[in-house]
Amino acid sequence: MLESLSRKLSEARQTMTTPNLTHQEKIQDFLAQKRIAVSGLSRTKDSGAGAIYLKLRDHGYQVFPVHPKADVFHGDPCYPNLSAIPGGVDAVFIMNSPDVTEKIVDEALRLGIKRVWMHNNTFAGTSVSPAAVARCREANINVISVGCPMMFLEPDFFHNGMRWLLRITGRMKEPVS
Repeated sequence: MLESLSRKLSEARQTMTTPNLTHQEKIQDFLAQKRIAVSGLSRTKDSGAGAIYLKLRDHGYQVFPVHPKADVFHGDPCYPNLSAIPGGVDAVFIMNSPDVTEKIVDEALRLGIKRVWMHNNTFAGTSVSPAAVARCREANINVISVGCPMMFLEPDFFHNGMRWLLRITGRMKEPVS
């Protein structure tokens, strides 16, 4: 009975979100999930999303590549959208253009996914859509719109430097909308 109660509490914790989490707590909450979808992969070349996918996979996460036209990514089955992932996911990392981000967020909201991380590259392009961020916040979704998971999972020299730079310049904090 105690084991059953513990399992139920763990399951409930996985579905809860707290809109007042700090940015660091949102990151910790996202990285505490075990089933994560990664969108924005390239079929033809190495990409940032691909590197993040492999980093998460190498750190023991159950990662699901999402690409509308790919069948396989690095030997793993690839899914055309979030809805096609068997058993669903607890979180989604997005590295697409902002207009595609909005579509993925809408699907995540329909599926009840409670954690969304939109990649925000300081020097080039971003996946962040202000409208998608607002929809996540309205739905009490833990949304991260600053930084990259590579800054927190045994970061390489570049990502460690980026994390430091964003922290000292005050840009590591989530913007308030």
